[in-house]
Amino acid sequence: MAEYNEDAYKLARKAYIEHSCPFERALLSCCVRCGRSRKLNLAEREAIACGDPAVREHCLTFYRALHDNAQFALKINPDAPWPFGKEIRAQCGGVRGLATALEGAGDDATDVAATVLQANEHFGGSARYPYSEIMRAVVHYEPRKRRP
Repeated sequence: MAEYNEDAYKLARKAYIEHSCPFERALLSCCVRCGRSRKLNLAEREAIACGDPAVREHCLTFYRALHDNAQFALKINPDAPWPFGKEIRAQCGGVRGLATALEGAGDDATDVAATVLQANEHFGGSARYPYSEIMRAVVHYEPRKRRP
């Protein structure tokens, strides 16, 4: 029985890695949402996977460009791992900033995949996004405070 559980966990872990959402932390913190996301449970951990592999590639491209552009804005060493708070600021502020650049609300109802697809159509790809405007949203995003 223990082998079965271990095999099932390994299979679920592999599927999660291949289909994980790049904006998982933002979705788990509820600062944005995504209609294509799917919740998974890996052992005792809650995870988010993408239900649409084609859209995941667009989101992943934006995520990588967001990280490249946010390193200076958030004063992060490119060789160091990202602290959780700065990762949340980059993800939440980045998606909300992109929505604002599209003249959307840029709030907790912002849909990540829909915003990225709309931005690709509007700007002609993630390389042409207005990162200076998006970085202002990243820098000004304040994660919610921890409960005492």
